[in-house]
Amino acid sequence: MDIDSLKAFLAVAEVGSFSQAADRMHLTQPAVSKRIAQIEQQLDARLFDRIGRTVTLTEAGHSLVARANIILQQVEDAERAIRNLSGQVSGQLSLATSHHVGLWRLPRVLNNYVTKHPDVTLDLHFMDSEVAHERIVQGELEMAIITLAPVSHERLIAEPIWRDELVFVCSRSHELASRKNLDLSMLAEYAAILPDMTTFTGRIVKGMFEEHDLHLEIGMSTNYLETIKMLIGVGLGWSVLPTTMIDDDVAVLDIEIDTARTLGVIHHVNRTLSNAGEAFIDLLRGDSDYQR
Repeated sequence: MDIDSLKAFLAVAEVGSFSQAADRMHLTQPAVSKRIAQIEQQLDARLFDRIGRTVTLTEAGHSLVARANIILQQVEDAERAIRNLSGQVSGQLSLATSHHVGLWRLPRVLNNYVTKHPDVTLDLHFMDSEVAHERIVQGELEMAIITLAPVSHERLIAEPIWRDELVFVCSRSHELASRKNLDLSMLAEYAAILPDMTTFTGRIVKGMFEEHDLHLEIGMSTNYLETIKMLIGVGLGWSVLPTTMIDDDVAVLDIEIDTARTLGVIHHVNRTLSNAGEAFIDLLRGDSDYQR
């Protein structure tokens, strides 16, 4: 069972299509089918059910997915460890980041990185912090720079980089904008526009209201903070935003609550970081404002 065949198997399993997997791997469909057939012959088991254009994993296929991922991760880890011995900062660095971190925190670091390490190819993925967190847990990417989870996962190493202070905001025309000495019970009387409650940021806000046994009325939900800022700017509700996003388009509410989220870098505890990854973390540390 060779590595290329396992990669083809995982590609088909992920996209549910032999033709799409072939496009992704820059191969012909017959080449991908041949690699899958070789594995099926070696294991004496069918890995996919093919009904018309639909391709689904069999029970044997489901069983192989987890094992194939582990095998490929171990091979990549071994290759990375050997390459690291040279001390050269090169190759591909696969990392994920949230849209907010990518827009507001990373540009300076990225610019510095590509200048210092031109031999590194960045494979950058934008996604919600929670999605990136799970992909690192599963070992699919080398690292992620995201909003850190309130409780660190046992499979991850999480390092704080920035303290992202949050403030309560609304539009300048909103009724709350002119009120003084607000508290959470007053905010509870108005609709909020917040990230989904399954997000790390959403949980922070939800937790504050639950601590005071208050109902949080969600008028609208979106995980893009830039979209939230636009929606509150036209008067559709109040929200919580990082101080880095505050300008004349919104009003900061008069409420004495000190809250923040932590932005940082995560990677798998059992994954050897490449020299490229170590160099990136070094630059993140140099940009850090987090009080250790």
